[in-house]
Amino acid sequence: MDLQYFANLSELVGGVVVVLSLIYIAVQVRQNTQAQRTENYSRAQDRLAAIQSMLAQDGEISLIVSKGALDTSKLTPQERIRFTWFMYEVFGGFEFMFHASRTDAIPEEVWTRWSSSVAWWLTFPGVQAWWQARPIPFTESFTAFMESLLKDNPTDAEQTQRYQDFIAQGKSQI
Repeated sequence: MDLQYFANLSELVGGVVVVLSLIYIAVQVRQNTQAQRTENYSRAQDRLAAIQSMLAQDGEISLIVSKGALDTSKLTPQERIRFTWFMYEVFGGFEFMFHASRTDAIPEEVWTRWSSSVAWWLTFPGVQAWWQARPIPFTESFTAFMESLLKDNPTDAEQTQRYQDFIAQGKSQI
């Protein structure tokens, strides 16, 4: 065994170590990406759950949102301000999920669910009026997405009607 043999052997071992290191790094990146996705989804869910919890627990804001979604002209100026900030919180959460979906930080299936929610909110005349009057812009790409929803109205009209009928049944029992 000469010196050349050991040099070739160490080159081979070094190459194998480099390949194994690259495989290890690829596995770590993949695991980190999955953890990031889970964290982003969790953050978005927490944000929207807090909004839903507020509606369920605060009768006053629930009434303001219910009235405002149907017709903002029925709101006082103070209620319009509360409605505006509530809508910013809701659509801010949607905007976060929109951008997370564009970078694959949340699964496409999750964004599909929430984009349907965005479209549903936009079926309400008061929400449409708020969107047109909003004083603070959203990002250009989210705004373009919203404008396309307003234009194309991809919601299920029958499903929307079933929900409105469900709400109307509650009025007759009051």
